[in-house]
Amino acid sequence: MAGELILIVEDNENNMKLVRDLLGYHGYRTLEAVTGEEGVALAREHLPALILMDIQLPGIDGIEAFEQLASDPATRDIPVIAVTASAMQEERARIETVGFAGYQPKPIQLDEFMAAVEEVLQA
Repeated sequence: MAGELILIVEDNENNMKLVRDLLGYHGYRTLEAVTGEEGVALAREHLPALILMDIQLPGIDGIEAFEQLASDPATRDIPVIAVTASAMQEERARIETVGFAGYQPKPIQLDEFMAAVEEVLQA
């Protein structure tokens, strides 16, 4: 399903570059946002096939951004994968409870990350 548009919401420049380069290598097009607010705005404007959402973001966090997207009829069907460095069990439980399409820990494992992306896009 290469060629699909994926929105990356990530405030760390190195993580953004890694994910952008990895997705580009696999033939995906990307949009980039560094805040939750910017991510929500870009999702509403471009309606990507998938959103990769960091949880710890400046401004609204990734969970609040996800909740805004989920409450909007235009974006509620876009799958969102949470990507976070937090190993806290409470945060992982919260991510699963609110309805993210998946969860990827940082630092990302390249093969597992791409498998998760492709699985969600094929669902």
